[in-house]
This record gives sequence, structure tokens and C-alpha cells, in this order.
Amino acid sequence: MFLTISTTGDKANPATDMGFLLHKHPDSPFSAPLSYGTAHVLYPEADAERCTAALLLEVDAVALVRRGKGKGRGGAPDAALAQYVNDRPYAASSLLAVALSSVFSSAMRGVCKARPELPGQPLPLRVEVPALPARGGPALVGRLFEPLGWTVTADPVALDTEFPDWGDSRYVRLVLESDTLTLAQALRHLYVLLPVLDDAKHYWVSADEVDKLLRAGEGWLPGHPEQQLITSRYLTRRWSLTRQALERLELVRLAETDDSVVEEMDNAVAADTGEEEKPTPLAVRRREAIVAALAASGATRVLDLGCGQGQLVQELLRNPVYSEIVGVDVSMRALAIASRRLGLDRMGERQASRVRLLQGSLSYTDKRLRGYDAAVLSEVIEHLDLPRLPALEYAVFGAARPRTVVVTTPNVEYNVRWESLPAGHARHGDHRFEWTREEFRAWAAKVAERHGYDVGFVPVGPDDPEVGPPTQMAVFVTGETKDRKEAKAA
Repeated sequence: MFLTISTTGDKANPATDMGFLLHKHPDSPFSAPLSYGTAHVLYPEADAERCTAALLLEVDAVALVRRGKGKGRGGAPDAALAQYVNDRPYAASSLLAVALSSVFSSAMRGVCKARPELPGQPLPLRVEVPALPARGGPALVGRLFEPLGWTVTADPVALDTEFPDWGDSRYVRLVLESDTLTLAQALRHLYVLLPVLDDAKHYWVSADEVDKLLRAGEGWLPGHPEQQLITSRYLTRRWSLTRQALERLELVRLAETDDSVVEEMDNAVAADTGEEEKPTPLAVRRREAIVAALAASGATRVLDLGCGQGQLVQELLRNPVYSEIVGVDVSMRALAIASRRLGLDRMGERQASRVRLLQGSLSYTDKRLRGYDAAVLSEVIEHLDLPRLPALEYAVFGAARPRTVVVTTPNVEYNVRWESLPAGHARHGDHRFEWTREEFRAWAAKVAERHGYDVGFVPVGPDDPEVGPPTQMAVFVTGETKDRKEAKAA
């Protein structure tokens, strides 16, 4: 089986620059042994105007069977003969996807040390796959690739050209064309969607496949209209893994949603006082309230759970009292932005030792988060479906169990004060709920009781006598923290 990737160029931007991206020189054929055969990379054409790289995969059917993964849907074995006589050596499948990730791993990550400016540049790309199994036919091929910016040609392959009445096979000849995508994006699309169209994998799908899917799907899968089908097929319809992946993708989508409405609200908090001075944005007031609560707790090691683009982490870094600050978010894109905001690549060694950014979902326990003085959940809980809140509650208050937990969330009663917010609407399109003060206090009291915390409440922003503040904040403390504060005061 094989596929080709072609691009065009000119003297100023020669097409052969693709060799830098693929880390394979056009004049040097490359071969790599795999557990089920050998992968070869060669260039049928390579000049300034046009360059084509071909990935040829020689499959050792005997080696594949010896590994216990003969052609069977979801890893189930077929009849003895079918293990050796099948389409695996000829049709694109998970075998080819794994070969892509093995021989083009740096290209898939968008890494090019020799020419660091190249990976981020879109290229005029043409991808050809002569034989691709497509369970769902050409229509499904289009539904999968077209939303990603590809022009798709998926020509059905006849069962037998001498007997056209037999109709078409389940295979297509695929041609993809685009001039808006980077090579890394193209490779990640192929890595995920080739086995999805085949609807089978040559190896057992375990829990780490969820992480592989989210890494390869970063930037495109959370918003893909066929997200559920892609996820289910990629994980060979293992429902527990599919559900986990969909939940994490939803959190990524929420984290990456445009927050312009929220920012508009944050910048319009204060009522008109007739003064010229611009009011302090609510986002700033929220951070100030959180920092004050952390200072009062005596914390030095802090978790920012759902850190987003790192505004609070940046604020805490300015204070040397915080010896360790950890930002956690489900979105790799948000963490990348946070890293740039903080300037981690330019930060001195001593300063860099105080901060870490971790990818993780707050709906699952994570041993990396245990043993910290304080944790912050700022404008996070309202982005979860209510049935998922108990999972977050246990992961934070039960498993991680910091001595202090600070939680902020919108006060829905205050929404009537927003002139730009239509009646009955949430402040942000992705808020799954917004609580009244009574609802928030009832939830916080139950959480505190279940997990052995005391809880107090702090208004954030102007405290309207009728509807309360725009943001409500709860500060949870364990008995240990309370005793420390009392001893310090004495």
C-alpha cells in the first residue's frame, strides 16, 4: 500500500523544502523496519516546481498474524485462510496510519529545527491514496475531509473492470487538494481518518488511544460535524473509551470558544457613576479577589484548575511567596497560548522552576494534583453539564484535596443588570447553567459537608442590594487550614 504527498513551488520557495518538513532528503531513499513490515520513503519527483514524497508500506502478512492481529474487525480473528489472504498489504488502513506516525513523527508535530519557519506555513498540497477502504462510500469520505479544508475526489473502484455489472467495491481512489493547510495538519488528518474510513484496526485499542486521538485531533476534531462517528470508529466502538474521548473533546471545545461576550460583560461591570474614569473590568476584580483569598490562606503551592490562557498564573508568578504554581487545562491550544503569555521559553531557570503547565481533565482523578496548599476553579464549573459536577467534585475535593479551594462562578440574578444581555440568556453561549446565590451556596455547603471543609462566601464586583454581585466566590478550607490561621493570628 502507499500514498503520495505532493506540493508545488518556485525558485524563491522551492517545492523541495518539503524535504525539510518530512525530515527525509529527496536524494536519499529511506527505509524503516516496523513490527509488521517495512516502510519506505522515496521521491518520484523533486525539483523547485514540484515535489512528491511517497510512503510505501510493505506488509509482512505472516508477521502480522504472529502478532495475533490478523484482519478482523476490532481485533477479532477471521478464518485461518483470511488471516493471510486479505487486503492488508494493498489498501490504506491503520497499518498505514501507524507507518505515517512512525516515519513522519516530527512532521506531524510540526517540528523542523533546520527551518523553524516552515512548519507554520500553509502549502499547496495534493494527497493521493490509490486504494482506500471506505465503509460509508464516497459520501462519507467527503463528510470527513471537506470540513477540514480539503477538496475531495473519491472515485469508487469497480469490483471488476471486465464485469461492470458487478458494481463498485467498498474501496475508493482518494485525491485530496488544499492550499490552506500545513503539512502537519494534513498528516494528522490522515492519521486519524484512514482507520476511521476502514472502520477497523490491526491492534487492540487500549485507553492510551484516547490520548493519541486528542493529540492528533487538536485544532480540528472538537468542532468537526462528524466528531462522534470519528471518535467511535477510531476507538473501535469501545463505548467507555468513546464516552471518555467525547467528554474531553467537549471540554476542549468549551475552552477554545470565543470569550468575546464574556470580555464585553467583564468590561461593563460598574454602573454609570458619571465619572470619566474607566471602571475596573470584572475579570481583574475576580483575579484580585482570588489572590486575596490565597494570601489569606497562607498558600505557597497553588493549582489553577482550568487555567485557560494563564492570566491568573501570570499574576501569581509576580509574587515570590508562591514557590510552585501549576496551571491545568484540557486544551493544549490554551496551554500553548499560556506558555507564550508567560514566556516560558525565555524565562530564567529559577523562575521557570516555579511554574508548570499540565494537560488534564478535571472530571478525572489525577495523582499529579495531590498535596497542594490551594486550588482555584475560576469560572469553570458552569461550563460542565450538571451530571458531570460530582466527578469534578470528587477529583478536586476528594482525590486532590488541597487545604484551600477557591471557586468562582457567575451570579445569574445579576444578569438583569447587563444591558447587552437579552432576557433569559446566559452570559456565555457555552454556560450549561448559571446559579442564583441560594443555589450556589446550597451546592457549596453539600460539597463542604461531604469532604470535610468549611466554606465561606465572598462577593466579587459591585454588590447590588437587590440582585447581589456579578460574580460569587466560595472559599473552602479544611480544619487544618483553619487551625493554622487561628494559630498564626494568636
